[in-house]
Amino acid sequence: MRRRLGAQGGYTLVEMLTVLGILGVVMGGLTTVLASATNADSDMNNRFQAQQATRLALDKLRREIHCSSSATPAATATSSITLTLPTYCKTYSGSVSVTWCTRSVSTNRYALYRVNGSTCTGGVKWADFLTPTSTATVCSGALCVFNYTAQSATSLARLHVDFPVNPKPTRPVGTYELVDDLVLRNSTRS
Repeated sequence: MRRRLGAQGGYTLVEMLTVLGILGVVMGGLTTVLASATNADSDMNNRFQAQQATRLALDKLRREIHCSSSATPAATATSSITLTLPTYCKTYSGSVSVTWCTRSVSTNRYALYRVNGSTCTGGVKWADFLTPTSTATVCSGALCVFNYTAQSATSLARLHVDFPVNPKPTRPVGTYELVDDLVLRNSTRS
């Protein structure tokens, strides 16, 4: 009796190379999409963190402006402002004078600091990735984000703040700008 021959099923070398070529193209496309998604997620996370830190800095500055008895800017449009805080202020930290100022971190990148005292040295960094714009220009090596208006017979003293935030200043389309007018509630009308 003769034995039946086993089946000769399988893939030829040409078929295997064709399948591997198609698989390589598909995997290459997926890798590109996943790498792009990872970069987009990282960029979005960096922008969110910079924006959140700047919002927190603006909130703290707003509380201190509302509680302060006076403000001393270096000029009308300036990179620093010194506030006089009474002891009853919640943000009082043992120093009567508190200075908010910007300093250069690197090219087209500035940071916002809060310093106990009247000079802009040391202190705590509250916001980073501030970038120059048409409304917040560079003055004396720092970013001019404050614009002070003294009190008058009809209005209290006011501080205009403009914080343009962008972790990638080479892409100006990604700039997020926080703008606010803060009133010194404890100032007097003259």
